Amino acid sequence: MKIRWTRFASTALAVACALPGFAQTNISNDGGTDQGCLGLPNYLALKNALYQAVATETSGLNNQMWGTIVDRNGIVCAVAYSGTAVGSQWLGSRVISAQKANTANDFSLDASAASNGSGGALSLSTANLYSAVQPGGSLFGLQESNPVNPSVAYAPEAIYYGTPTDPMVGNRIGGVNVFGGGLALYNSGHALVGGVGVSGDTSCSDHFIAWRVRNLLGLDHLGTVIPGPASLFNSDPTHPDNIIFDVTANPSGGTGNSASGFGHPTCLNTGKPSTLPAVTN
Repeated sequence: MKIRWTRFASTALAVACALPGFAQTNISNDGGTDQGCLGLPNYLALKNALYQAVATETSGLNNQMWGTIVDRNGIVCAVAYSGTAVGSQWLGSRVISAQKANTANDFSLDASAASNGSGGALSLSTANLYSAVQPGGSLFGLQESNPVNPSVAYAPEAIYYGTPTDPMVGNRIGGVNVFGGGLALYNSGHALVGGVGVSGDTSCSDHFIAWRVRNLLGLDHLGTVIPGPASLFNSDPTHPDNIIFDVTANPSGGTGNSASGFGHPTCLNTGKPSTLPAVTN
């Protein structure tokens, strides 16, 4: 019998990651040690945090949600949903949640970015990217730059979607998403260790729920060390990469204007960003 190695390896890794004591260590490009999925919450931790965050958040449509965690290398570590069954939340949001996690990880930095007088830490949520990627924006086209790997995203084993052996687990998903719901993950040493993505409701609620998930997972150690658009341009130092609602109508038509350049439009039944828990030092 011929075994398809990619699926076998993915399943074995997913099961191992969900078990206590599993060790996965990768060597980073700078010669240091990157803990990969070992240093990140497993499936059960993500599912519990997602369930709590959905129950707490009252904005948007009150939908059930999908959540995904990727490590610093973009490898999917866990995929979960908050509802009672796989069809209890929008099916299309499974892959979107992974895109968001990948985007936040790909376009955020920690203090290791500073060298030779250039660079520095900066956390960008997917909500912070909305205005810059609109036609005429400085990052227009970014959303087309890193396509999702379709063989990973749409593997035929749908029975495993949202379980510890989701076929995305152990694979690099890719993808870029430019509206609310994706956040970079920072450990207690203020090191960027991956990203979390949430999808299934309005893009504003996705951001709010992702924020609560990151807080519950204990991976929001930005403090005053990791700046973001909200701390730099929106006078919100306790929520550095928070969603910014500063988009106003464009008198010439088309997409609205963002005063900060990092704004996101409001949504149906939008919550207040200031009510979200402050990041951890």
